[in-house]
Amino acid sequence: MRNGFVALAVSLIIAGCSVNPVTGKSQLSFISPQQEVAIGEKNYAPSRQSQGGDYYLDPALQTYIRGVGKKLAAVSDRPDLPYEFIVLNNRVPNAWALPGGKIAINVGLLVLLEDEAQLAAVLGHEIVHAAARHGATQMTTGTLANIGVAAVGVAVQGQPGEQLYGMASQLGSAAWMAKYGRDDELESDYYGMGYMAKAGYEVQGAVELQETFVELSKSREADFFSGLFASHPPSAQRVAANKLRVGDFAPGERYRQRYQQAIAQLTADAPAYAAEKLATQALADEEPALAIKHLDKAVALQSAEAQFWLLRGQAWTMLEKPGNAEKSYTTAIAKNDGLFSPYLARGIVRYKQGKKSAAEIDLRRSYTLLPTAAASYYLGELALDSKQYQQAQSYFQQAAQDRGELGNQSRAKIQQVNLQLQPHTFLAFSQAVSSKGALLVTVVNTSSRAMRSIVLKIEGPLGQNGQSQTRTINLSKDLQSGQQLTINTGLNYFLPDQQVARFRIAAQSAKLIE
Repeated sequence: MRNGFVALAVSLIIAGCSVNPVTGKSQLSFISPQQEVAIGEKNYAPSRQSQGGDYYLDPALQTYIRGVGKKLAAVSDRPDLPYEFIVLNNRVPNAWALPGGKIAINVGLLVLLEDEAQLAAVLGHEIVHAAARHGATQMTTGTLANIGVAAVGVAVQGQPGEQLYGMASQLGSAAWMAKYGRDDELESDYYGMGYMAKAGYEVQGAVELQETFVELSKSREADFFSGLFASHPPSAQRVAANKLRVGDFAPGERYRQRYQQAIAQLTADAPAYAAEKLATQALADEEPALAIKHLDKAVALQSAEAQFWLLRGQAWTMLEKPGNAEKSYTTAIAKNDGLFSPYLARGIVRYKQGKKSAAEIDLRRSYTLLPTAAASYYLGELALDSKQYQQAQSYFQQAAQDRGELGNQSRAKIQQVNLQLQPHTFLAFSQAVSSKGALLVTVVNTSSRAMRSIVLKIEGPLGQNGQSQTRTINLSKDLQSGQQLTINTGLNYFLPDQQVARFRIAAQSAKLIE
């Protein structure tokens, strides 16, 4: 058997070999180029939602970044990919690429850059990740490592890559935004500099970028290690490699003034976001009143930022003033109606205030934008309240994937829903033989609810006539929670050696007593 798995693994690896479109070297990937594009398109919107949403205060900045990205993509090794470039409203310095050319850069990284050449270094690096199919390779090798070659062998029989594609498309961005390997990073630096040169940029910007990141990494700031450095670890080796590469290219353009003009709104709003950072820390320290003071300053400086109002809502919630919290969340939605989080927060506040119809509208909107565990849980509660048990079960099963307390609560709710859908599965049985050789069955109601109309099916060993002993029994008595009832089934043992035989007992149906 083991040799068979090894042979299968080898055959899969051979079948999964493809050519890296950037380097021309062989690499392992069960994901086709078409599947790559589909994965990126499916996950681009939810990935952006989960990381702050699109930056909307300055649409011109989005246009500018898109223009620089398209300029670099046009000279890449896969210019035909459906590239998209977006700026995320996220203060963590980070940038990432999904398979198929879906690329994002956070405002937290833009404010650290000096000019367009350094921006081109970031975007060129991410374009290489997409063009070189690093995400597809990572998904393939990561899945092999996690579930085993043998399991993958079974999964991809018939249609190589199809099951991996199905799994990856449901894993979220974590499947390809985890830490890249050293070779992938060096490869993206190397070829990204080539794209920079072809587009007319000064490649020295790539060296400066890595030097900056190495220095910043020494500070060990949590924001950096949870963002850029987690997926793109800097190193002195990368700096050295980039320095060697610079000599291969003619001087290019820096476009510092143009870049600084493009991020002028971010620069102007820096004091407001500094106040937001203090407010976030105050909330983490459970000082909501102090958080509101900081947010007052942030709002005074930039009232159009929805995130400030979202944080105000959280502070009012901590102060147990749901009315104020609801108003803050409403303002956040008015500032940015395309973000899931204020809908979710307002929906939860409304649910807890008993405004269930309004809460459901908010929670459904939030769930449509990003199906979070929290939205799933409260939608499950609403479905349970309206006795839509199948729907409630579906929502709670999604929420149960959460690894925290919400997941624990959801699993308890699943038990509650199952009691409604299949109460008979909460009945337990034991059996014994009477002094006269008759089969006795004890039924125990292990649920928290009383039951009636209980129907049992009992099937036993062959009798003297060679036929199986089977009987359906309708219990006439109600069975309270925790109560047990012993019944004489009327089935008898016919042979001495059948004294140890076991009958099969199952509940076919039962009804809860309202």
